[in-house]
Amino acid sequence: MDAQVLARWQFGITTVYHFFFVPMTIGTSWMVAILQTRWLRTGDDQWLRLTKFFSKLFLINFAAGVVTGIVQEFQFGMNWSEYSRFVGDIFGAPLALEALVAFFLESTFIGLWIFGWDRLPRVLHNLCMYLVALGSTISAIFILAANTFMQNPVGATYRNGRAELADFTALFTNPFFLVTFPHQIAASFMVAGGLLAGVGCWKLAKNHRDAPEGTVHPDDEAWRKSSRMGAWVMIVAALAVFGTGHAQAQIEAELQPMKLAASEGLLDTTQGAGFAIVGIYTQERDNQGITRVTEVWSFEVPYALSILAFNDPNAEVMGINDLTEQYLADGIRDVNGNRTQLQEEFSSQLAQLSVDPVPNVMIAFYSFRLMIGLGTLAMLIGVLILWFTRKGHYPPTNKIWQYTMGALPFMPLFANSFGWILTEMGRQPWIVYGVLPTWTANSPTVSAGQVIFSMTAFTLVYGIIAVLVLKLFFTYIAKGLPDVTPPEVSKDTDQPMSFAY
Repeated sequence: MDAQVLARWQFGITTVYHFFFVPMTIGTSWMVAILQTRWLRTGDDQWLRLTKFFSKLFLINFAAGVVTGIVQEFQFGMNWSEYSRFVGDIFGAPLALEALVAFFLESTFIGLWIFGWDRLPRVLHNLCMYLVALGSTISAIFILAANTFMQNPVGATYRNGRAELADFTALFTNPFFLVTFPHQIAASFMVAGGLLAGVGCWKLAKNHRDAPEGTVHPDDEAWRKSSRMGAWVMIVAALAVFGTGHAQAQIEAELQPMKLAASEGLLDTTQGAGFAIVGIYTQERDNQGITRVTEVWSFEVPYALSILAFNDPNAEVMGINDLTEQYLADGIRDVNGNRTQLQEEFSSQLAQLSVDPVPNVMIAFYSFRLMIGLGTLAMLIGVLILWFTRKGHYPPTNKIWQYTMGALPFMPLFANSFGWILTEMGRQPWIVYGVLPTWTANSPTVSAGQVIFSMTAFTLVYGIIAVLVLKLFFTYIAKGLPDVTPPEVSKDTDQPMSFAY
């Protein structure tokens, strides 16, 4: 493999790994803030114990997310210098604001929250965690604004051999951003809900199994609260994910029809297109270097794709073959025949490049289905948790249920990852859709050997971090809820701050 392919592998490995921590950080920060609020409002120390317990898991995840996220920005200069040169004027603005605004909020107020339990008034201390959660959400805003520019390059013009920002506000009114942001935030709440429900219901079942007959474990009520709160969050968030995902699919059908066609395995333009549940497709390039896709087998639900894409069972959905021919004849265009200013201005330079416009169909097809399948399964398990943990009842204590609860937090987490694999792989061969092909964007002076060395080093370090994070998670989960004494605010200004964890 050449340096460009290896650089793509490296960025994919490090990004997918880092993203395991992102939705957990966003969702869990809000959950910890809400748990603390419930303690303040009710005075019930069970909520304080849950706050302390889940904040430990949040802090472990937060630390790992910061460490792994730093690598991402370095890679733009290391392996993707041509990309950085071309879109630096656009991409740099939201990334800089993310550091100045979002990371400032997170890093400042997480410190005040950790060390301020006995130094800050309770309401002000709780507010610190809300500001941490707000910072993580603002971080998502800026990062998604940059990413959705890559999906639909608006607000930019081609000047001096590169893209230059012409309208900063266009980044935040981009149709892709308007649907992707709520979709990602809802998905993050699903992850946090899965953590609260999975850990809570696992501990509740284990305590009930191990308790002497006729007795109730003293932590049962707290774990029941965690289970039910997490299940409700997961179910409501899942409904929001489905709604925003439907809107996202419709924007994709309009602005990225090739990605939609690839994710559905739709080869030919069809009126009343069906949704394939499963399918097998092969790809090979012809003499002109253009990918031709063949369907081996599929099983589909009639009309479902037309409804998904256009809310009309008889709507016409363009297929891979027709979209390929359209691109070869007239370049990249949306379903209405339009393209952005940057796509239009760069089209003459792009015409000199031989670009194969078809992404990897099998990856797009199955990442989409794994995303939907895992998210739906998590929501259905949430419904079961609510049923099993209703007042006075306990969940099953068998190993199948325990394994299911252990896997539950990973279901929405992996669904998030498969959704982003679809987003990024389905956009190929473009690093900036319809403008910059991926194979033109890597650093020309970086060799394959150098990329292999850095990729190996990152993979080993990330593997060590993964072992440490999982070990810490399992250790603190096994310890269970901490014994707590409601903190009293000290009036002694000379008393040193104490680390609460």
